Amino acid sequence: MIQKTLSDDVETYLNSLQQDRIDTFLLQHGTIRGALLHGTRMVHAIQANHNTGILETYILGHAYIAVGLLTSMLKGNDKIGLSIECAGPAKGLDVEASARGDVRGYLRQNPIPIDKPLESFNISPFFGPGFLTITRTLEGARQPVTGQTMMRHGSIAKDLASHFLESEQTPTLFFLSIQFSKEGSITGAGGLFLQVIPGADDQILNQIETAACSMPSIGQWFADSGSSHDLIKGVFTDFLPKIIGTRDIDFFCPCERSRFLDFISSLIGETRKSIQEEGPFPLQITCHNCGTTYSFSKKEIHSVF
Repeated sequence: MIQKTLSDDVETYLNSLQQDRIDTFLLQHGTIRGALLHGTRMVHAIQANHNTGILETYILGHAYIAVGLLTSMLKGNDKIGLSIECAGPAKGLDVEASARGDVRGYLRQNPIPIDKPLESFNISPFFGPGFLTITRTLEGARQPVTGQTMMRHGSIAKDLASHFLESEQTPTLFFLSIQFSKEGSITGAGGLFLQVIPGADDQILNQIETAACSMPSIGQWFADSGSSHDLIKGVFTDFLPKIIGTRDIDFFCPCERSRFLDFISSLIGETRKSIQEEGPFPLQITCHNCGTTYSFSKKEIHSVF
């Protein structure tokens, strides 16, 4: 992966904030588990690499934050993926992450066609009817575990909560937030994940949900240089918060130039012949997961054929 360089002004701003990370915690004697993610740098990076506009950054950024939060359920070499396939102009998206906190993925339609200027961040019209799929690839398992539900809200946060309730009978909450300046630049991004552990008291759960819904905008909190620990302890102080882990979260793709060259060398038949004779050269291949473009000269291509 080749990560595009951010401007000096953006770097200076990001360096003034808490570093991107995910904090995992427990509430109410361990009956509720949660995760709080700060991802302002990550969302800036995906915007730069995928060359996304405000709408595209908002939708893809929410997906990155959501999948990043879901890494709190992973361990070892586990992976988790979120896929949305829909009939709306966005067409869908695919994002995946590892237990290490590496997140990558893409929009199926970029840019997303719009017929009038955006008046709000209600993104449901851009999704339309569709399906949301969660795929877990667990270390040592013979095959991935996949669950699919219909999208009912046109909101990644709400549809993920519905997915866990329908497919796993587990009450879950997601809050996803990206804050933009008046000029359209990203000022803060983050998200919150809360999930019931069997044995939780329904009344306490309702109280925790009320507390979460009354918290400040997560994106604005981080834009104002807020601390993850301060937000957790401040919002959930009545529910005995216990922070149990902190680790990095990052936009990262393991793609390499050599892998794409190996792929080219494996081509056969008419495709191989067409590239040999017609190119075009330099041959350019873009990794859809991270937006990196690799160029190969005619000499390089002929050396592997």
